[in-house]
Amino acid sequence: MSDYEHVKLTTVNRVGWLEFARPPINAFHWDMMREVQRGVEQHLADRDVRAIVMASALDRFFSTGADIGVFKEMAANEMVEWVDRLHILVKTLRHSEKPLLAAIHGTAVGGGLEMTLHCDLRFAASDARLGQPEININFIPPVGATQALARLIGRPEAIRLLYDGAIISATKALEIGLVDTLVAPESLRETVQAYGEKLAEKPPEALAAIRQSITLGGSIDFEGGLALEADLAARLAGTNNFREGIAAFLAKRPPQWED
Repeated sequence: MSDYEHVKLTTVNRVGWLEFARPPINAFHWDMMREVQRGVEQHLADRDVRAIVMASALDRFFSTGADIGVFKEMAANEMVEWVDRLHILVKTLRHSEKPLLAAIHGTAVGGGLEMTLHCDLRFAASDARLGQPEININFIPPVGATQALARLIGRPEAIRLLYDGAIISATKALEIGLVDTLVAPESLRETVQAYGEKLAEKPPEALAAIRQSITLGGSIDFEGGLALEADLAARLAGTNNFREGIAAFLAKRPPQWED
């Protein structure tokens, strides 16, 4: 029996899927939020998982964000704990050494969409609907969107998206850079799985170094980013996979990477 009630974890050809699974609309409450954190940590710790996908197991909904029923009964001190726990998840995602992909379909709004902002690439079904409507309940997105959005799509588009609180089409999301690739709905899972398998064939240390250089380096000043790049390059040079990559290149053969 699965240890999860509101999240579905599977691994296919070294691609680990974490799918929201709380019918009818994947609205987050305390237990679901904790399960997402635990599920991400499980995939990160699993040596057989080389890339992670955030997705939904429901047909029409990626997620509608927080369960408003939870908010209705929440005191200010409980909101502090709620946001603190979400920020722990944000830091876990952004510090991941494994590539993170998002497979977005249906309605994707609020906190569920926010989680995908911390992924490396967002694949969306062409009929998906996306948005951050928190302003409509006198709130702000608390899963790092106020910081991630401006870095991802630029300040003007980020502030407009949050000010408007509108639900936008997948085409508009692609136009502003909120998603990276549009896919026919029936092909979304297959497309993301195939890309995850390509990543799983790459050397894991280099994937981690690229991700850290861009994701973490992008949140510090340029000189600090260069220092991080130099440190990661030095670490890679000391790995068996670096030596194997050089040997394979010179011998004109495919490399055999260590896990």
